[in-house]
Amino acid sequence: MLLDTASLYFRAYFGVPDTVRAPDGTPVNAVRGLLDFIARLVQDHQPDSLVACMDADWRPQWRVDLIPSYKAHRVAEEVEGGPDEEETPDTLSPQVPVIESVLDAVGIARVGAAGYEADDVIGTLTARASGPVDIVTGDRDLYQLVDDRRGVRVLYPLKGVGTLQAVDESLLREKYGVDGAHYADLALLRGDPSDGLPGVPGVGEKTAAKLLAAHGDLAGIVAAAQDPASKLTPAQRKRLLEASSYLEVAPKVVRVASDVPLGSFDAALPREPRDPMTLEVLAEQWGLGGSLQRLLAALAV
Repeated sequence: MLLDTASLYFRAYFGVPDTVRAPDGTPVNAVRGLLDFIARLVQDHQPDSLVACMDADWRPQWRVDLIPSYKAHRVAEEVEGGPDEEETPDTLSPQVPVIESVLDAVGIARVGAAGYEADDVIGTLTARASGPVDIVTGDRDLYQLVDDRRGVRVLYPLKGVGTLQAVDESLLREKYGVDGAHYADLALLRGDPSDGLPGVPGVGEKTAAKLLAAHGDLAGIVAAAQDPASKLTPAQRKRLLEASSYLEVAPKVVRVASDVPLGSFDAALPREPRDPMTLEVLAEQWGLGGSLQRLLAALAV
């Protein structure tokens, strides 16, 4: 089980009231919400291994070099030498180090890689996996990894973190008209304002799915645009040709990496805390109460 950690603690932050606070009054709604969510995931799905995948760089420069608008609207402050600071609610930022400390003390593997997003870590660990993989994320970009043959699915939180939708290839075909292998092509054609991806003007989700059904993949669509004898409409051909420079670089930006260099780590599900004394101090300082106890109880089973 691979957790898109930032995606999940953002959801926890907005799903749990900020009246949930530590003894000193600091909000810990994201911390407690995430711990409760992980406890429920472990209890309901009983994974053999669990990795909290982290954004070492939420906006890698190599992606920005290809598409300068990539996540540009989410930059709170530019940092020379990067990574830039992401716009984050004031009361969420201080909770992130607490989340990291608690996961470390519990013994849940926390994995990131310099110059890469959590999505790339997830892509790499999925590529390495020899058995089924559950990817837990609120980010649809990771639908590109869904693969029924390998048992790779996405567990997508529909409402807060309470209700999960298991996304497999039949659901993708029903909802988007493509399978996992072609979802990235659909996404880059359609564009995504939340990630600063312009897409091809005039090509929405349905048109993108029809183009992929007719021409197989992005390379087939580009070839059809360059072939005057193809069955594209004049308007479609014009739009695709005008977007050719974008279509040349977008695949590298949108597709997650599958070969990120990762250090060694132990992904085995911890049955008891790795550092009980530190965990006790954290629990008292931040008032983690029932949330931490529920997680420890789920792990001990």
